[in-house]
Amino acid sequence: MAKTRVAKSPRAKPDPKSRWQLQTAKARFSEVFRRARTEGPQLITRQGKEAVVMISDERYSELVGRSHQPKNLLAFFRESPLVGVDLDLAREKDAERDLEL
Repeated sequence: MAKTRVAKSPRAKPDPKSRWQLQTAKARFSEVFRRARTEGPQLITRQGKEAVVMISDERYSELVGRSHQPKNLLAFFRESPLVGVDLDLAREKDAERDLEL
């Protein structure tokens, strides 16, 4: 009988090799650290419930670095790639419209 491959959902359970109980993760921290850098995210649980995920700095930068948001609207406009571009924002006056009330 042929095996059927099922696509993993975003909430799929991680590979058992990347799942650690907190006590084990503490005792084998160097290994968890190495695997997070070489094999991908490592899930650390406490009392059988999902708790935290250890990821590499590179992966963290991918997830967070791109989502830089300016602190306020003024900073947004100051950091815009359009600073200094001369835009013609004038528009013609709209013609009047007849409305039935």
